[in-house]
Amino acid sequence: MNSSTSNETKDTDSNIDEKSPSIKKGFIASTLEELKLVVWPSRQQLFSESIAVILMVTLSAAAIAAVSRFFGWAASEIFG
Repeated sequence: MNSSTSNETKDTDSNIDEKSPSIKKGFIASTLEELKLVVWPSRQQLFSESIAVILMVTLSAAAIAAVSRFFGWAASEIFG
């Protein structure tokens, strides 16, 4: 019983090995097709959105630092 199962597994593995080059080619072809459908941003849009992201990250970091300093100060007043 085990020998027939191992033979079936070997047959399945050899089928996968035979199909793998076509699977890779199909993957690359479909990836290239999808990349053709992408709407890439203009230089102006990329610049303005990058500035917006940098601003939001800076503001978020400042807010987190302010809250952290406040709680540090409050803890030192209470426990210090």
